[in-house]
Amino acid sequence: MTAENLEPSPLTWLGGDRRLARSLGRPVRDFLQIEASGGLLLILATVVALVWANSPWQESYESFIHFHISLEFGSLLTIDEPLEAWVNDALMVVFFFVVGLEIKKELVSGELANPRAAALPAMAALGGMIVPALIFVAFNAGGVGADGWGIPMATDIAFAIGIISLLGDRVPKAMKVFLLTLAIVDDVGAIVVIAIFYTSDLSIGWSLTAVGLVALVLLMKLARIWYIPLYVLVGVVLWLAVFESGIHATIAGVVLGLICPAHPLRAYAADPCVDAADNPHVGSAIAGEANPRVIRRANFEIREQLSVAERLADLLHPFSSYLIIPLFALVNAGIEISSETLEDAVTSDITLGVVLGLIVGKFVGVSLFTWLGVRLGLAGLPQGATFRHVVGLALIAGIGFTVSLFITGLAFDDPMVVDEAKLGILGASVIAATLGSLVLLWAKPATGAEASDPDEPPHPEPAETH
Repeated sequence: MTAENLEPSPLTWLGGDRRLARSLGRPVRDFLQIEASGGLLLILATVVALVWANSPWQESYESFIHFHISLEFGSLLTIDEPLEAWVNDALMVVFFFVVGLEIKKELVSGELANPRAAALPAMAALGGMIVPALIFVAFNAGGVGADGWGIPMATDIAFAIGIISLLGDRVPKAMKVFLLTLAIVDDVGAIVVIAIFYTSDLSIGWSLTAVGLVALVLLMKLARIWYIPLYVLVGVVLWLAVFESGIHATIAGVVLGLICPAHPLRAYAADPCVDAADNPHVGSAIAGEANPRVIRRANFEIREQLSVAERLADLLHPFSSYLIIPLFALVNAGIEISSETLEDAVTSDITLGVVLGLIVGKFVGVSLFTWLGVRLGLAGLPQGATFRHVVGLALIAGIGFTVSLFITGLAFDDPMVVDEAKLGILGASVIAATLGSLVLLWAKPATGAEASDPDEPPHPEPAETH
């Protein structure tokens, strides 16, 4: 039984037999353990934002997102920003930190650790960034929307994985890994774009402070300092330095995630549960030796078999998926929709560039570059997959929601232009999710030569002899 499937102890409230635990606690826990639940909450928050912004209580929505929160650092600095800015510039740092941790995990022990396995989804992601950006530029070069070329490059991991999970076994497991790897590489591309092209005037002093803090984290890592509260403290100061430097503050989260220690302090064998039980300190605790010092040491030995990156990811992933991303959607997706707004959007080069970039661009880019990767012999299709699955996932990749909305806020200041881009993102995401789901429901698992080893290029069927 994996750690994820372990039932809570009956000694705890959640594992107990109380009515509230049985009727509310455990059902909520089970929902949050479903892979698609983060995407479902994101959809719910988006619907709430749209309904709220177009209801008789629209003014209360505006008051909510523009409610000012002030943070003072003595006489040194005061930050006074509306809730929308705190979510986009502060809470989203945690989201990008978790993304950085996931990228680091994939680089150390996941799909990205094997260049051959990562080649095809990485190539697909490259096509899924280049073609949408080119389509957007074709509509907006030299216009007011020219800076928004990064908007259709993104794929929303939570939405995409949520849709795929709801489709169940209609999608081969290997293709789910393919999509996840593609989305992670896509995130890397989006992060690079944000860092290079959506950075305002730099403050040299704050930038040097940020570099010094990154160097401090690297020294802590080399010194094998594994004390998480210290990393949190340095991370908060790094966020402040990056925020004041002119570089977008979310880059601080990504950098911290990428340099976070990904190897455990106690490098035992493959099965940490067995190793922990064999450890004399842990064994004494399991045997019931009532010595607080031994129990504390046992707890340390077990905990240190997980790296700092793994522990932080386990701690922050629920917070990111079930609070930050839905809250981000709530404060960013509330667009006032009227007949006039829709008429303007239909004729807007910005809206058309976003819609066609996310739907046509992702479809063409991901499908074409995947086909080229297979034809060039870089890798075969994932096991059990056909090109129908690739086409379906290429359409699903057109769900650009979270990061696309985020880049919109960086690219544009004019509220009318922002709304046109947001309408394009929302419309394209709905269309992409619908078309992708229909294609994947229609696709059948590969058989025979199509279901070849994913690490080997598919071989053609031998010609029949008569």
